Amino acid sequence: MIAVIGLIIGAVVGLVLEPTVPTVLQPYLPIAVVAALDALFGGLRALLDGNFNDRVFLVSFLSNVVVAALIVFLGDQLGVGTQLSTAVVVVLGIRIFSNAAAIRRHLFKA
Repeated sequence: MIAVIGLIIGAVVGLVLEPTVPTVLQPYLPIAVVAALDALFGGLRALLDGNFNDRVFLVSFLSNVVVAALIVFLGDQLGVGTQLSTAVVVVLGIRIFSNAAAIRRHLFKA
């Protein structure tokens, strides 16, 4: 219940304050969101499988975002930022859809 309240408060604060992302960080935001979604779906899958661990989830969440951002940063430094960004999105997308399929199988037994 605390998480839901925190989510609602965060959404309201975001809508009221209308924060902007600095131009320097804008290329990394979509990758960070996809990495966070990957961790979220992985955590939901673990929860449904009965082996959820909050520490593992937190470390997974933070490390996914940091590693994905570092890969995109490295790609920008090497001049192949869009190719590495695409690769990160593809890999994390595959993981998201794999976790979504496992969640679907668990929920609907199909």
